[in-house]
Amino acid sequence: MNHHGSNTNEKTGDVPADDVQELLRLVERLRGYPSNPEKDIYGANVKIEYNTFEIQWASDDSDSAADMIKEIAQEQKDEFKDVADSIDALARTFAKKDSAV
Repeated sequence: MNHHGSNTNEKTGDVPADDVQELLRLVERLRGYPSNPEKDIYGANVKIEYNTFEIQWASDDSDSAADMIKEIAQEQKDEFKDVADSIDALARTFAKKDSAV
């Protein structure tokens, strides 16, 4: 989704069920990762928000442990970026048309 002032454009499309399941499997790996509403702790310049009946997580959620975490392990940063890149690739592959929101 792109925001331009007060206008928002959203790409819409259909994604095969297998790709959705793979995406859910990837994003679920982030479960339990720390989050911080004030800074990009993963250094990816991206926000991921994941909401299902079982899991509600966002990279910019308030996390009571955020102040105690001084540094995120490189492995977590890499995994976060891999998931973000997979989401972006899937969106680019299956987006069909612009749809005003």
